[in-house]
Amino acid sequence: MSLFKRLGGSSGSAVQEAPQPVTAPPEPAPKQAKGAPAPAAAPVEAPPPPPTGVQLPDDRTHPPLGSEKFKELVKLSLKLVDRIQASLGSNTDLKRTPETEKMLQERFAHFYRQMPESAELNDEDAKRLFKLVYDEMLGFGPLQPLVESTDISEIMVNCPNRVYIEKKGKLQASDIVFADNDHLLKIVDRIIRPLGRRVDRKWPLVDARLPDGSRVNAVIPPCAIDGTNITIRKFSKNKLKVQDLMNFGSFTPQMADFLEAIVVSRKNVVVSGGTGSGKTTLINCLSNFIPTKERVVTIEDSAELQLIQDHVIRLEAKPADVDGTGRVSIRDLVINALRMRPERIIIGECRGGEALEMLQAMNTGHDGSMSTLHANSPREALSRLETMCMMAGMDLPVMVIRQQIAVAVHFIIQQSRLDDGQRKITYITELQGMEGDTVVLSDIFKLHIVDRTSEGKLICEHRPSGVRPKCTSQLEAHGFHLPPQVFGVKL
Repeated sequence: MSLFKRLGGSSGSAVQEAPQPVTAPPEPAPKQAKGAPAPAAAPVEAPPPPPTGVQLPDDRTHPPLGSEKFKELVKLSLKLVDRIQASLGSNTDLKRTPETEKMLQERFAHFYRQMPESAELNDEDAKRLFKLVYDEMLGFGPLQPLVESTDISEIMVNCPNRVYIEKKGKLQASDIVFADNDHLLKIVDRIIRPLGRRVDRKWPLVDARLPDGSRVNAVIPPCAIDGTNITIRKFSKNKLKVQDLMNFGSFTPQMADFLEAIVVSRKNVVVSGGTGSGKTTLINCLSNFIPTKERVVTIEDSAELQLIQDHVIRLEAKPADVDGTGRVSIRDLVINALRMRPERIIIGECRGGEALEMLQAMNTGHDGSMSTLHANSPREALSRLETMCMMAGMDLPVMVIRQQIAVAVHFIIQQSRLDDGQRKITYITELQGMEGDTVVLSDIFKLHIVDRTSEGKLICEHRPSGVRPKCTSQLEAHGFHLPPQVFGVKL
């Protein structure tokens, strides 16, 4: 059976190839007069210099991770895509349906057998080439298999020929490559275009999200020296629940009972941790404890939170327009949210002056609010909060800010990614007010590293500190009578 029949085409396919542009024949060189001196040779023009700040990697020092064969298939797929798109016309809106796949198979087979390169490819290469064409037209090009994989939690494109992935908490190289930097730029544009975001040489940074909510960050030249890079933090298609995190060992059932108690009892919580430690996942799980009757407003740079409640208002920051106007920051959204009668406010991540507005909200009737920030310990989280409040430009004394934090924030939950890839809660810490000019912290639960296996996996143990939280009476008022053994208190 011929190749195009295997791919769904037919020998009588009526697909017409797009007409090729007609080039004029070269003009004949003028005849040289007899005895005249020979004309001087035209100077050889140097190739144009690359754009300022753009220096693509040298293959001698940065060899591609993928095979040369795969890269050739990628380049060949782009040629086929151009021909198929030209035959379809510019107004065709393609969607992932069986009918679309069959139509593309027919057109692919038609154009494929006209290409001289097809004689050098076997059946396996042809199938892989069709998959590349299909993903290029209806997905995110070579990245599509990585996006679809349920085993991959993060995709990191360092430059067109170097792609890494995180699988089961471990980084490893991928064999995926792109044809060139322009090809990678097209993928970035395909991701951000539906969101109304922009990226160009004037502003070469962009945050976005995929349709499934996965977080995307891209940097293009001139800021990206070795070529465009993309980082995709994937979220599970199945929403993780508290039981799932307990099964993973992120925390114990006793800790889960305590977390439920402080969320239902409307305690203000800050989830602290490093990049990729699982802060957003933990906030999503904690939000499952919020009673469904309460009105919740979520505020994020790029919408990632997936709350199960019905009464939820989702707000997303807006970047500036091309002329530099029209920006709506998280701080603007927090101020506006106070007029929307929220019972709880959840800020995806505090990075600047919005931290002060968050503290004001927590102090003015919006108990039970939550946010995340980047810090390596509960004590460092307090310093980060102070610094971000100073960024609000209100010129408040440090002592006033510190007092605001001590009153507004009730608990800091430290989430960490251990060096073996495990993501766990390492501290649940209560803020117990001020003592002099210092905020008093009391660890309720703490993670202890016991040992390491021969395979390098850490053996960890969550232990209570033996101290009851100061807010025990308030938890009991909401119906949570946790036994002393939960906190390691000996009777």
